[in-house]
Amino acid sequence: MKINKKIVSVVLFVGLVLGLSGCSSSSDNKIVVGATSVPHAEILEQAKPLLEEAGYDLEIQVFDDYVLPNKALDNGDLDANYFQHQPYLDSQIEEFGYDFTSVANIHVEPIRVYSKKYTDVSQIPDGAKVLLSNSVSDQARIFALFADAGLITIKDGVDPKFITIDDIESNPKNLVFDADYDAALLSSVYQNGEGDLVAINTNYALAAKIDPNEAVISESDESEYANVLAVRTEDQDSEKTKALVEALTSDEITEFINSNYDGAVIPASN
Repeated sequence: MKINKKIVSVVLFVGLVLGLSGCSSSSDNKIVVGATSVPHAEILEQAKPLLEEAGYDLEIQVFDDYVLPNKALDNGDLDANYFQHQPYLDSQIEEFGYDFTSVANIHVEPIRVYSKKYTDVSQIPDGAKVLLSNSVSDQARIFALFADAGLITIKDGVDPKFITIDDIESNPKNLVFDADYDAALLSSVYQNGEGDLVAINTNYALAAKIDPNEAVISESDESEYANVLAVRTEDQDSEKTKALVEALTSDEITEFINSNYDGAVIPASN
């Protein structure tokens, strides 16, 4: 039988087009979100069924630092990321020129200060060494926490979100602040017994199985540092973004957070 090469070519072309169309459709139904492992990726896992009901397949990419998730969002590898609070996002936008928008506050992780040596603020001696993150936004938060605990005072008129070590007006106990640590390493530093006091972000404390209730100093539950869902600004009104926001701010996720983290993680109000 003689084969008509033109017909074969047309059939192959149509098949290729349909195949590409199928890939595009699959991509349209997939949402890729970058997150740190605890609690962000855990919370996202709970959102998977909710997104499936809305017609989306959620893929979670787990990161172990605070820099790469924004780079991945910027270059299009992610549809959104969920790992950072608003002041940190603002600092990253200012430093790198990212065109990002936070579309929802998801939860709050009150930051805490731990010690292997002391169990109460009153026990902290003169000259105690405090180890903290090298993140500028984390430092502001920690200095505000020490001020609230009565250990230092901050100069009048300084925005609490932008406090630096130079804004400390008085330091009666002559505390030594060492801000030369990557936030992800501080839980190991604490467990190794380094320093007198160690300020640790809650997500890293939970990942290292450190009980937040053992903290010497704890941030208020009313912290303004809510962890946000961030997207490229061009995607803030997309259907994927709307589905993510609806899932992560749902009653189901609120109940999961309240029942699983014993107050270490608190649902944010939107």
